[in-house]
Amino acid sequence: MSEAPSTADAPWPVGELSQKIKGYIDRLGSVWVEGEITQWGVSGGNVYGKLKDLAVDATVSFTVWSSVKAKLPQGLGQGDRVVALVKANWWVKGGSLTMQVFEMRRVGLGDLLERLERLKQQLRAEGLFDPSRKKPLPFLPHCIGLVTGADSDAEKDVLRNAQLRWPSVRFRVHHSAVQGERAVGEIIAGIRALDADPEVDVIIVARGGGDFQNLLPFSDEAVVRAAAACETPLVSAIGHENDRPLLDEVADLRASTPTDAAKRVVPDVSDELAKVQQVRSRLLTRVTGLIGTEIDRLAQIRSRPALASATWIIDQRAEELTRFVARGVELTARRLERAHLDLTERRGQLRALSPQHTLDRGYAIVQTGAGGVVRDAAETAPGDALVLTLARGRIAATAGEAHPSASANPASGTRTPTPPAPEPQTPTL
Repeated sequence: MSEAPSTADAPWPVGELSQKIKGYIDRLGSVWVEGEITQWGVSGGNVYGKLKDLAVDATVSFTVWSSVKAKLPQGLGQGDRVVALVKANWWVKGGSLTMQVFEMRRVGLGDLLERLERLKQQLRAEGLFDPSRKKPLPFLPHCIGLVTGADSDAEKDVLRNAQLRWPSVRFRVHHSAVQGERAVGEIIAGIRALDADPEVDVIIVARGGGDFQNLLPFSDEAVVRAAAACETPLVSAIGHENDRPLLDEVADLRASTPTDAAKRVVPDVSDELAKVQQVRSRLLTRVTGLIGTEIDRLAQIRSRPALASATWIIDQRAEELTRFVARGVELTARRLERAHLDLTERRGQLRALSPQHTLDRGYAIVQTGAGGVVRDAAETAPGDALVLTLARGRIAATAGEAHPSASANPASGTRTPTPPAPEPQTPTL
């Protein structure tokens, strides 16, 4: 290649100029540039696009080979603000300049935040963030599942603090990437594996903080849905206060740091023993007080006159029983006496009305031979056989001539009453 200066009489060939341009550009090396992607197209696995300056009207083309494209952040495209490590390449044959991209990072988070907000609203509308879905943590988990980075500070913090609080607690640790392309798949695999383990009582997903982009795997929709579908209570311990990942929203409990997660999942054995002792002391005081109160009340009852001498009840009841018996005897005697007098009176009345009593006064009952009672002299004829019933015994007689009735007294003009004829065969009283 000629090193002579270019003149009108000795111009450079186009190829030489193109080679010189390439040499100047190659000496520039790799540089970081910032701009906005205004064009993004994929062809044959490679990306061809344009990057525009953020302040002035300047645009350069860039190329991302397929080997580099696989390492770029997911979702990168037109409209994103990025910083890129590029190397200018001059195409000698075509006379065009392009930038070969070796690394590209998203700088403008507005679009990413907007997408995360849309995802957050969608998941909230589905009810994945509802407090009613959150499961309570067991009081004392026997086995804790832990999803975290291998040999990370988060793992050490959780294990150390949990075992200090309750030395017998056990862990099932699932190591996974906590940032980068492999993080989403490995975090999901860890959650599902621990959820399927029947011995795991609670799961902690831990990471020791980081910048916003490093925490993106914990806001991935697949990770959030895997946590929501987890049957085992899940604790999110990402350790980032400013930018809370979506995993914090769906988890059953959010811990500010891995250390905080260990303290909130595992109770402190010394604190629990102190609480048990306090409860036992309060219980003993309460029971002692109740027993003392009952003893005092029983002593007061026993000191009453009613219980001072137990025989007074028997004596009082015996006196009452004696009075009741005497009263009963008196009432029974009076009742029997009245009944005896009444019986005597009725017996006298009955005797006064008795036919036998009439016979005893000298009257007789006249009957025909057929047994009929004769009440009128006209009912008999002379010579009829008659039977006379007296007070004692009977007499057979024969009817004679009838005489006028003796009931009329011609001298005094008065009528002597005829006693009533008694019924025959009346028993004597």
